[in-house]
Formats: sequence, C-alpha cells, structure tokens
Amino acid sequence: MVHSLRIKCLLLLTFLLFLADRSFATHIRAGEIIAERISSTTLTYRFSVIGYTDTGSSVIFGGGEIEFGDGVRGNLAEISESNLTIQLEDEVAYNVFTVIHTFQGPGRYVVRYQESNRNAGVVNMSNSVDTPFYIETALLIDPIFGINNTPVFLIPPVDKGAEGATFLHNPGAYDPDGDSLSYHITIPKQRFDREVNDYKDPNDPTFYTNYLEGNQERDGPPTFKIDSITGTLEWDAPGLMGEYNVAFVVKEWRQLEGEWFELGSVVRDMQIIIEETDNNPPQIIQPMEICVEAGGTISEIIVATDPDGHPVTLEAFGGPLEFLVSPASFSPDPPTVQPVPAEIEFEWQTDCAHVRERPYEIQIKARDEPPIGARLVDFKTWLIRVVAPAPTGLTATKLSQRRIQLDWDGYSCGNADKIQIWRRVDSYDFLPEDCVVGMPANAGYELIDVVNNNSLAGDKITSYIDGDDGMGLAPGANYCYRIVATFPKPGGGESYASTEACAQIGVEAPVILNVDVTNTSETNGEIYVRWEEPFDLDPVLFPGPYTYDVVRFQGLSGMEDGDTIATNIAATEFTDTGLNTTAFPYHYLIYVYENNGTYIDSSFPASSPWLDATSDVEKITLRWNAEVPWSNVLDDQPYHRIWRDNVDDFFPDDLYLIDSTHVGQQGFVYVDNGSFNGVPLSDELVYRYYIETKGSYGNPDLATYDPLLNKSQILGAQPNDTIPPCTPVDFSFDDSFDCQSFLAMQECEFNDFSNHLFWNQDGASSCDNDISSYNIYYADEDTDEELPFLVNVEGTDFVHDEMPSSGGFANPLPLTSFKGCYQIAAVDRSGNISARSEKICRDNCPSIKMPNTFTPNGDGINDVFTPFYSRTGNVNGEGEVPKIETFISGFDYADCPRFVEEVIFNVFDRTGGLLYSYNSTEESSSEENQEILINWDGTTDSGRELESGVYYYSLEVTFNVLRPEDQNKKYKGWINIVR
Repeated sequence: MVHSLRIKCLLLLTFLLFLADRSFATHIRAGEIIAERISSTTLTYRFSVIGYTDTGSSVIFGGGEIEFGDGVRGNLAEISESNLTIQLEDEVAYNVFTVIHTFQGPGRYVVRYQESNRNAGVVNMSNSVDTPFYIETALLIDPIFGINNTPVFLIPPVDKGAEGATFLHNPGAYDPDGDSLSYHITIPKQRFDREVNDYKDPNDPTFYTNYLEGNQERDGPPTFKIDSITGTLEWDAPGLMGEYNVAFVVKEWRQLEGEWFELGSVVRDMQIIIEETDNNPPQIIQPMEICVEAGGTISEIIVATDPDGHPVTLEAFGGPLEFLVSPASFSPDPPTVQPVPAEIEFEWQTDCAHVRERPYEIQIKARDEPPIGARLVDFKTWLIRVVAPAPTGLTATKLSQRRIQLDWDGYSCGNADKIQIWRRVDSYDFLPEDCVVGMPANAGYELIDVVNNNSLAGDKITSYIDGDDGMGLAPGANYCYRIVATFPKPGGGESYASTEACAQIGVEAPVILNVDVTNTSETNGEIYVRWEEPFDLDPVLFPGPYTYDVVRFQGLSGMEDGDTIATNIAATEFTDTGLNTTAFPYHYLIYVYENNGTYIDSSFPASSPWLDATSDVEKITLRWNAEVPWSNVLDDQPYHRIWRDNVDDFFPDDLYLIDSTHVGQQGFVYVDNGSFNGVPLSDELVYRYYIETKGSYGNPDLATYDPLLNKSQILGAQPNDTIPPCTPVDFSFDDSFDCQSFLAMQECEFNDFSNHLFWNQDGASSCDNDISSYNIYYADEDTDEELPFLVNVEGTDFVHDEMPSSGGFANPLPLTSFKGCYQIAAVDRSGNISARSEKICRDNCPSIKMPNTFTPNGDGINDVFTPFYSRTGNVNGEGEVPKIETFISGFDYADCPRFVEEVIFNVFDRTGGLLYSYNSTEESSSEENQEILINWDGTTDSGRELESGVYYYSLEVTFNVLRPEDQNKKYKGWINIVR
C-alpha cells in the first residue's frame, strides 16, 4: 500500500507511543453485558460482565463499578459470584464476571458498567489510555411479555483487517428466546451519556490519503456500516493501520398482538486492528438457505477458498450449536488449519423443540493463515428454518342441528400450545411444502377457532364440534376443514396445514343462490335474489307446497333492523327494488313455511358483492367482498371477471369485460393500469366498474347451479384523485341521552361508559363523495389543541366505549367516563381526508351527597361516615370482612358519588377546633372507590373516640369534568354521632 510521507510519519509516531504506553497503560479492548433470567418466580437475573483485555497489561479486569438501574451499585469484583479468564490469540484475554441480582418489580432498567481504562493507542479517539471503558445493557421486565433474556454473542469482538481490503465482522449473536434482533451503529462511551473524546468513524477522511478512492475497488469513498438484519459489520476499506474501537447496539424485539415491542438492548464495544499487508481475505462459498421439517437431519458441507492459496481455519457459530437438547455440531471441532479448499461438515438432528417462526442464523467464519502478516477473515450468514409437521388423521362427521364434528390424531409435537381450526365451503386442493406453513392467505379458508393442544390434565385435545357459535352451519354447504398447530411465543411458529376433511350439511332449509345487483342507483337500485327450496325436508313431517318470506338488511352482515319485503310467496326468486345500491350493500334471509303457514326454518344470510376502489397515479385498485354461505374461491373456476367503461371510443359509457383475476392467487383484488389494452388511464376521466364473482356450495345436489354468478354495484373512480370529500354533517351525540337520568338508574359501581355518535354524509351535488370511511378524533378534555386521531370506522354512527392500549385496539382499555370532545372527517377511496367537523363535547355529571348521622357502634351497619353509597352483593357474609359503606333501605342511585377523583375531609368541634382530617391522595386501597369514600369511624386523628353529639365538617372535592374551573367544589355541613 502506498501512503504519503505524512501518513507514514503519523503511523510511526502512533506505534512508538503505543509501545511506550504499554508498560503502564491499562487494558480493556472490548466488552458487553449479558443478562439471563434464572428464576420464573422472582425477578432474578445472572449478569455476565465480559471484558476483552490486552494481555500486555498487568492490570486485572473487574475493578470497575456496576449499576443495575434500580439504585443498587457496587464494585464488580467484590459483588461477583465468580469470574473466569481465558487467554485467546493475538494478545487478547477473555474475562467474565457473573453477578446475581434481583429486581423488586417490573420496569425498564439500564445496567451499566464503567472501568478505567481502555488500552493505549486507539487511533480514532483521543488519549484512549486515560479514557474509561463503558458498556450498558437495557432490560424490559414486564409480565405481559413473560421471561426474557438478552442476546448472547458467540464471536469475540477483537478482529484484524488489512489496509485497503474490506473488513468484515459478525458478532454471532443469537437470542435464546427466539426474539428478533436488529443491529445499529453507535459511538463508544466513557461513562453514562458521554461519548469518548474526539471520536472519529473508522472511515473518517483523516485516515485516508485519497478519500474519494478509499474503498477496496478504488472507485469511491470508504464506507462503514452494519447490516441491521444479519449484524455483519462492513468497513470498505480501512485506510490507516492501527487499533480502532467502534460500538454497536443489538436490540431485541418481540411481537404482541401484531405490534413489535423493543424488549431491551446490548451495547457491544469492539476493537478492530488494522495491519499493513498484501494478503487477500479468504472466501466462503455461500450455503443455500435450508428448510427442514422438525425431526429431519441436516448434513451440509461448507467450503472456503483463499485467492492466495493460504491455508484456512473454518468454523461455525450460532444458537443451534449452543442447544442443550439435540444441538448442531460441525467437524473438525475444534477448528483446524486446512489447506484450501477447506471444509467443515455441519450436522443437526432437529426435533420439535427447535421449531420457531424465525430462521436460525449460522455464522460461518473463515480465517486465512498466511506465513507472515495479518490474518484476514470472511463471514457468511447461513439461514436454517425448522418448521413443524402437519397434524394428521383429520376427519369430519356431520351431526344433528347443522353441526360437524372434527377428530384428529394427538399432535406429534408436545410443545405446540394451540390448534387452529380453519374452515371453508367447498374443497380446495393445495399441498403444503417448501416452508409455506400455516394457511395460505387466499385459499378461502376462515380461522373459526383456536383450541389448546393439551388439556389442563396434560391429555391431548383431539376433537372439536363446529356449530357456528350455536347458529348452525349453512344448509346445503359442503364444509371443508384443515387444522394447523401453533407454538408459543416468543419463538412462535406454525405447522404445515393438515390434509383436508369435508362434511356436507343437508338442504333442510332454503339455500340462497343469488344476491345479484342488477341496477345501480341511489334511489332505484335493484338486487335479484334467488334460492333453492329445502328439498331434503321430510314431506310427511313438513308438507308442501312451501311459501317464503324475504327479509332484507342493509350492509354486508348483521341481523338488526331487517325489513320484510315479501311475504307468503310461492316463487323461489324475488327482485328487490327502490334501493340505494350506490352507497350500500344488502344481505337477505329467506324464511320457509309449511302449506298451513307453520314456520319451518330460515336460510343462511347472503349479501351482494360490494366493490371498493383506491385511486393512484394512472391506476385504480379494485377490492371486493361478500358475506355469503358459499365459497367465492373455487379450485376449478378461480377467476372473477372485471367490467369497465371507457373502452370503446364510440360507446364510452358502455361497460365491457376487460379482464379476470385469479382470486386464489391474488385475492379479491384487481389493479387496472390500462395494461389489458395498452391504453394508460387518464387522470381526467372517471372510470366505472363492476365485478362478477363465481361461487359454489361444493354440493353435488346443487351442482346444476354452479358457478353461482353475482355482480357488484357499478362504482366510479378517478385516477390520481386528490379532491377530498365534503365534511360530514349533523355530527352529534345521542339526543335521548341524559347523564343524570341515566346514572340514576345505575348502581354506584357502574363503569360501562360509552358515547354514541351520529352523522350524515353531505349530499350536496358539489361534494366529491366517494367516501370509504370516517376518521374519529377525540380528547378527554376540552382543549384548543388539535384533537388526536382515535379510530377509523365505516357507516354513519359509532359507539365509543374503549380506548387503545399500548398494543393498539388489540388490547383495548374501557372508557372511564362520559367526558370528551370529538371531531369527524370523511376519508375517500384514494385516502383523501375532508376538513374536520366542528368539535362537539360531552361532560360528566358529577355528584356527591353526605348523610347527617351515623352510628359507630360496631354492629356493621352505618358504622362509618361516608358519602351515600351502595354496593351490590353480600354485605356481611360469613368469613367476609364487613363492608364499610352506608346501606339505606330503598337506596336512590341518584345519590351515588359520581366522577369523584379526590376528597379532602376535615371534622371540627363547635369552637372550630380540628378533630380529624383525611386526604384521599395520601391514602391507597385495593378496594375500588374506597379512597374517596372517607369511611370515618368517629375518632380523632390521635385515635380518641368522640362522644355522641353534633360536629361540623368541610369537604373539598375534585371532580372529573371537562373544564378545569368546574373541577373543585367545597361543601360544609354537620354530623350527628349517635352511639
């Protein structure tokens, strides 16, 4: 390598300083802190404080201070349980001190270790010999996430590289819990929240004679980065020999209810030693990713070569090699120097304990062994995924009352915790393989339930009865099932899907065949409904001819507010007219009656297809859905058809069949970008569409009707739509609701709060109202600040009765009062949002009422002075602690304390002398509401029992209301003690 005289002089000076300092310099090159939870009942951890030291120093590692983030700290060497030192190569020693520590409660803790000092001569910071060494590890202890351990690093953090050649390093991190890891560059520190002095990235221009040609290929500047997924650190390429210290943080993530949470992190401070050499690094031949079913054996030969022909040491690191049960192995082990091509043989007999959602990462490291000069390395990450076998023996048997019983073999993997039950109408053939576990997204199966794999007694659960939650399954449908085993978090994982098992429900009720939109209009829409008679009914028990009622409901589903639109008809078809098919889908039920008018049964509900669209630049994405008892994903006829206008220049208003889409592969989605005829969509045109679905019950007795063809409404959409819809109008609360009247009918412990909101779409002709949903905004106080987003909803009303938790609406929290302010905005199909409505607010109706007399005589009735309050349930049952609230015959719930947050209560004698004081903010109790109920027993602050007589009190109350000026109220009154 060629360098300027200035760089050479700098190198010589650095090297001489390094030699001069070694006689008295301190010692730390690299390190990290690892945490392991060692108790399932207490919050006890084993911390391993690891330091890599310079063996040329006489200073012993371990004399620094460790802090646990909970106020506890101490000298590492003095409080450690054990320590170990191992001599490695290249003047590096591995030192580890273990410390046991128990935290007193959940929380986020940062464990820190600081020791003086780093080894001398580090070139990318100033005066490293006098710079303390600092590392930290963060832990989240939260029962929601269960037991957690930090990642473990298997590859030492001291490595060598060469000037001008790309440097690679991988820490070989794995998480014992199977959590996901991410890697991020940070800056080395000398103490908490303080970086080392004058830190420079290794690719800083001061380390290069020609920075713009600093990479290995000499065609660009150098780079220094870490792969956030694999953790491979890459420096392309070092420019000046010497010792560099860098740091990175490894964060661990766990998924809960679909959201990722950061559980903790480990900071690794590492050292890179760059030497001048003409050597070239070895090269590992990248192994292909492997998928294996648990129980299978992996046997793989991994090969490395070297461009200079130097011998190579080849080895593997990773979690599977650390397992206690059926670990992986490689040979030769320990690694040996081999002539090229060097080989190691990797072996792993997998089992069910190894199943997890994420692939395992095996880090392959090759290091060459030149006769002189620096030894260089290459890293490759090899992914191995272990998946679970499919459950076996699934059968389906028809039962009475439109039910089906499933039975299967006891699942072979005992560590699986759940069995998913998947169902669809009509058979669908697919062969699970190639690591495609679980249920394919567009196969038409619906997850109907999840059951435990094992009972509380430890027995395998191997059966399930499907009755559609007591509603009964759809008449005429051929129901097909598959089951999937799942594994507990944090590792997670799913099995392959089982083979399919089917059973058919008899046609003992009407079977709807069509809910077909035949005219799209805001006022004159039409839907054609057709059904098959219940031909499997016993004609002796249920004599015909049959008659039918047709009941219509607005929306895709739901059984409220139905309209009977036809009664006592003999036909098996009906055209429903006068509908707004532009704005709404509709669904239908058919009721069947004997020839004497006796009711027999009803069909399963079925809806019309509903089409929606999203606009983008020069394209429109169509999506559709229908809630029907048949399957719209057919194995033999999987294509749904698409119609559109603006196809024929002479008849632009006519709709033509333009394309079809394979819903088993793409789902109910189609993207129109004009490619079907090579004509791009125009931003100036509104395009109209409808789709036609194909369905089947999978029943041979109904096969004559297959496929069941049903059309959606006609929908208009414009590419690159940027025009927002109009703001909704008539935004209001339920007008019939009165807070005080409502609560006068509720028990004192009532906490089922909700606000019912209503609105309408602005029907003005000037509005671009291709509305798909509405945004609701909410705050629990009346503020001038913009209200934050609450939820996106469809329809024109919303019941607000819960708030999202930290995990979103997957784990909602109940609404705690009525108070709050709301706004609403409309959202169109292109994601444009209207202006917000005016703010509307609702307040609580607070109250508190005090009695004038109480009898503290120990009889368990009226023994304490408290606001009027009544609890339901046993008051003074055997073995129970007597209740302390006032009980009044015929209690009036209007007297309950409502929306009281704090009370300050004082009792005085006739002269104004203070006898007793109580402040609810200074008290705590596990009893709900007890902190504001006072419960004074008639004694003074010193415990003296007051005599019968009249006393006076003052009461300061803080209420939970919208406006701050209404929160605080003061009351005065008298109390008669009767003993």
